[in-house]
Amino acid sequence: MNNQNKSKKIFLLYSLIVFGFLIFLGVMLLTTLKSRDLPSLYTKESSKATRGSIISADGFHLATTIKLYKAVVNSYYIDPEKKELFVELFSIYSGIDAKEIEDKLKKQNGVVVLSYNIPEKQAQYLKQLSYELRRLKVFIERKNSITGKTTLHGLNIIESGESREYAYDKLLTPIIGYPHKVEEDGYTYTKGVKGIEKRFENELQAKQDEISQGPRDVNGYIILNRDSFTKPEINGLDVKLNIPVELQIRIEKMLDKMRAELNAREAMVVVMNSANGKVITMASSNRFLPKSIQTEDFPSLNSNMIEYSFEPGSVIKTITFSILLDKGLVNPYDMVNGHGGRYQIGKKVITDEHKFSWLSAEDIIVHSSNVGIAQLAQKLPGADFNQGLINFGFSTVSTPDLIYERVGSIPDALQLNNEIYKATCSYGYGMRVNLMQLIRAYSAFNNNGRMVTPKIVDCFIDGHRKELKIPNEEQIQVIKSSTAQRMKDILIKTVNEGTGTKAKTAGLEIGGKTGTAHLVEDSQYVNEYNTAFIGFANDKTTRYTIGAIVIRPKKSQFAAQTAVPVFKKTLDILIEENYLKPAIADDNSSKPNIVK
Repeated sequence: MNNQNKSKKIFLLYSLIVFGFLIFLGVMLLTTLKSRDLPSLYTKESSKATRGSIISADGFHLATTIKLYKAVVNSYYIDPEKKELFVELFSIYSGIDAKEIEDKLKKQNGVVVLSYNIPEKQAQYLKQLSYELRRLKVFIERKNSITGKTTLHGLNIIESGESREYAYDKLLTPIIGYPHKVEEDGYTYTKGVKGIEKRFENELQAKQDEISQGPRDVNGYIILNRDSFTKPEINGLDVKLNIPVELQIRIEKMLDKMRAELNAREAMVVVMNSANGKVITMASSNRFLPKSIQTEDFPSLNSNMIEYSFEPGSVIKTITFSILLDKGLVNPYDMVNGHGGRYQIGKKVITDEHKFSWLSAEDIIVHSSNVGIAQLAQKLPGADFNQGLINFGFSTVSTPDLIYERVGSIPDALQLNNEIYKATCSYGYGMRVNLMQLIRAYSAFNNNGRMVTPKIVDCFIDGHRKELKIPNEEQIQVIKSSTAQRMKDILIKTVNEGTGTKAKTAGLEIGGKTGTAHLVEDSQYVNEYNTAFIGFANDKTTRYTIGAIVIRPKKSQFAAQTAVPVFKKTLDILIEENYLKPAIADDNSSKPNIVK
């Protein structure tokens, strides 16, 4: 009996073992035969290349691009018991308030974008967090009721676009310009609209995105071997300017104060090296925040150094006189009748602010006589006058480094054969110019008759930090060296004895010419003016061409009281910042110490 019971127990045990084995075989068979989504043995990663930076002469990044990422989570896969842990950890890693995250998860079920604007550094932290959350089993698998497949979705950090950042806010606007956003395949890019951003769009824009693909390890990382493939990213070129930050900041602050003091619409200054064309400051009182442009900023979006054309007034007398002098049509010591400050040509009556009986030809420039220059200009044939203005660069683009320049206009040769056109054009009416054209033209007087092209951009810098130099534009000999030297002496005399005396600075060679011009509105001259002072400042080693423009000053209509003080304050800053070094005066400080 006992043996029989024992046999039954052995048989039952054996049967259970066999049955269990058969179940195991069945499960293995089903697992083998059932189609499954196996994880790929290969993986692919990509990273967007970025737009190049705009860098100052002293190495400060004025405009840079940062990548932005978005954090996406499917709330359906968050373990309800660990939801609070997820919120706390994401808040710590992202810097986003935990309450804000909770609210987003409550408002929407399923796919939730927790943030669209995560900086690159935080994105790397959040990618690490994503792995940790999986390890802590914060996310749980869910079965799709339609497909029957089991899936698991965690925290995803995805490149969403790029943002253009301006570390110095309004500095150097509108020369830098501003961008706008363009979306392509779900990714937001920035593209230039104005200024340097637009002019060098092709150089600044990203060239090639990074792509890596190959076999993956257990953590999903690419194994770099002969079966893997990598295409490196090629970012856009950096654009390095000739303008240093510290000098630009000081000039802009000065212009802000002068604009307010003169009750003007705008004040502008440009300083250019007369030997090589390098622009070391290009500043306006009217600026804007590139990332936060308001309606009231619209008038300030243009680079008015090139986009504002105006009748220049008396600063053109210097150009007219140099053309006459270069052609041997005038001698600086010729005496000219001032007609008591009132002279009629045809139906046009030309007047002077100060009345002169007789004055030498060069003193017409020194004391800015409209009557005198109008008479001298009659010696110029219209074709020669027109060609002379063209040779000095008027009605043509002044610099290749900016875009949308308004080149202005000059009378044609036929018009300039008319004695009234010839007279009014000789002192800067009936033509339109911009500040950079005047800077370029006046550089000839400080560079032995050779006119240099203003150069705002120094070079491009590639991903290997190699500087790609931009060749200088060819210097144009517009007048003879002897003519330029004579004109230079006359401009120095204008500062020492004439309309520009407020620009005198001991120990430096200073020359320049004032200009005041009536403004035209609806084809009528109105009681508003633009004022200008264009000239140069030299020490023993460095020569600068400098121009100051004040648009619609209400405090005074005279350049000597508006543009000249702006010019002088610019000189003071250049000296303080060590760009100009005055010679030590050996004589009475009331006498200008001219450096030859």
